[in-house]
Amino acid sequence: MWPSAEVPRAEPRPEAGPLGGGSRRSSEVCRLCTPAPSVTRERPNLGDPGRSSQISVPGSPNEVGGRLGTMARAGMERWRDRLALVTGASGGIGAAVARALVQQGLKVVGCARTVGNIEELAAECKSAGYPGTLIPYRCDLSNEEDILSMFSAVRSQHSGVDICINNAGMARPDTLLSGSTSGWKDMFNVNVLALSICTREAYQSMKERNVDDGHIININSATKYAVTALTEGLRQELLEAQTHIRATCISPGLVETRFAFKLHDKDPEKAAATYEDIRCLKPEDVAEAVIYVLSTPPHVQVGDIQMRPTEQVT
Repeated sequence: MWPSAEVPRAEPRPEAGPLGGGSRRSSEVCRLCTPAPSVTRERPNLGDPGRSSQISVPGSPNEVGGRLGTMARAGMERWRDRLALVTGASGGIGAAVARALVQQGLKVVGCARTVGNIEELAAECKSAGYPGTLIPYRCDLSNEEDILSMFSAVRSQHSGVDICINNAGMARPDTLLSGSTSGWKDMFNVNVLALSICTREAYQSMKERNVDDGHIININSATKYAVTALTEGLRQELLEAQTHIRATCISPGLVETRFAFKLHDKDPEKAAATYEDIRCLKPEDVAEAVIYVLSTPPHVQVGDIQMRPTEQVT
């Protein structure tokens, strides 16, 4: 694994050391880790956290992107061998998006606070023979120095970021009327500030390499509604900068992941009930939306995508 070096804040941005990952003043040099050996992955049972079931890597007929047709796959050809950053890639939507991009032949840096699941996913993708590569990276997005070290390492070892998918998010049971200030700050730090920092660093990475067709995709939710306004502001700034870099906001409804069990970690029954009344979206549904957005021609700006489940469970 490649833990991000923690260094004092300094301007300008930290420069990568000889092997990347932190500033030259850092006592530890970080490295992008290689995929772990092939392993069998377990998928937790949402209704019973104590149970799990094996999942297989999707085969060619059903893999994400396959259902979008020939045109979408052709549109993804221009991204082959280019680098995408996916935050929150250890599970749920982020893992599905990372897998889908590797299936399309991209180099994907998947980051999260813990990278065990990403290492397992990287091994699955390698074992399945997908043309791309998944590179796990440990990064605490609530820590700006971790984020800057990650971008510095990507710059050093892989030139830079061509696609930035801001997926990571967190929720706390802190309502506006009775919530704790610390809980609000934690959510804002990850859901808004970290997204903004990653956006800034990704844009600078594209600009310094004269990449004019990059894409920034923000995965939104009810707890991250500020992201909708931020994305629109970003689009206006990109227009003013006279660049063809595009920005898109994807706002899915309820998605069947482990997110509710993290939110209601002391009440698993309440967490399980979250997914029982509505036929939820799947992480792969959101991944397909990402592939669709990226597959559109460079002159097409896809704005906001709203995704909702269509049926209630009877």
